Amino acid sequence: MSNKHPANTMVQRRHRLLGGILMALIPGFASAGASLQVGEEGTLNINYAVQVWSQFRDFRSATDSGDSFDTFLRRNRLTFSGQYNDLVGYYAQIEAGSDSRNGNDNRSVYYRDAYVTLDYSDSARFIVGRFKNTFSRENLEACLEPLSLDRSEVISYTPFGGTRDTGVAMWGNLADAAFQYRFMISDGREGEEPAKDSPRFTARVHWSPLDPEYDYGYRGTYLGTSRVFTVGLGYDYQPDVAYANYSARSNPVDYTGMTADVFYEQPTASGTYTMSAAYFDYDADDAINNANHDATLPVTTELEASYFKAGYLFPEKIGIGRLQLFLRHETSDYKLTSTNLDQTWSSIGANYYIDGQRLKVTAEFAQIDFDEEDPADASRQDYGQATVGLQLIF
Repeated sequence: MSNKHPANTMVQRRHRLLGGILMALIPGFASAGASLQVGEEGTLNINYAVQVWSQFRDFRSATDSGDSFDTFLRRNRLTFSGQYNDLVGYYAQIEAGSDSRNGNDNRSVYYRDAYVTLDYSDSARFIVGRFKNTFSRENLEACLEPLSLDRSEVISYTPFGGTRDTGVAMWGNLADAAFQYRFMISDGREGEEPAKDSPRFTARVHWSPLDPEYDYGYRGTYLGTSRVFTVGLGYDYQPDVAYANYSARSNPVDYTGMTADVFYEQPTASGTYTMSAAYFDYDADDAINNANHDATLPVTTELEASYFKAGYLFPEKIGIGRLQLFLRHETSDYKLTSTNLDQTWSSIGANYYIDGQRLKVTAEFAQIDFDEEDPADASRQDYGQATVGLQLIF
């Protein structure tokens, strides 16, 4: 006869369910691979994912305007995840992405993610380690479950945290997951360059009045399985992130980032319609435009940008799979005095889902236009780019 108190047993079952939901829906983790029981409470899930892209582009490098053709592994990942017990989970992902891109073969393998989760309740969860920045929706959308070919090459990544940072986050769902909050403390910019090596603070909230988006990550499309409308706001801050006068090491400045985004997906008898848009503003008190600025400051420290995406998923199979059409338009306005990087990105494409996101083919054509072309830099002249990608998750 068990000596466990019934109330404790119910709590454990609740925590196990919450942990299972987290690991099943965590960014980039799909329902595939191997699942193992470890001891009485532990679990281990092993998952492999690869994206193979063939890409044609109108230039080869900054100094070569000739056409280029390249086949490479955009992503190449092995993931280990699971539960240590009812409350504690873990996630580790090793990566060798962009292998063979531009002739760069045999890329090193490294840990893209490595963190521990503590799921006390649905309203109070914790992540500790290296994990996705909690700032923007598009960065939090699983890269293996996007709407378009991929997320933005620049604008969805914060200047000093990039796509991931190392630290701790508290987050949770409220009011039956109609509301979600997140708060993250992480390294941000560190080392010798900042005026002061202070932590970075990031906060995000969202509201989902229809079907909830209750995971830490999002999806770019739910393939018609959910009716979703989500509005989100994010704020990013790090004090004393740079010197306004770098040569004199004086006049420290702070960095702030803000974003607002909206996502809507509506399944109907005529098909599934998806729309998504976001606005970004990154600012470091104009430090990069000073004559004696820190040369290592990212150009995105002074950037205003936005994107709009839309998709249509046909209601029935076409051949052996389902077809989804999409388009994307984004603008990037760099507030720089020394150079003009302002540009627009417009693309159209299609996803063909042979087995959902686990096996699909994507094709996209993009046109990138600069407000002012640089005659000495081929990478800053208007160009077209065509990509065909194969994705397998196992």
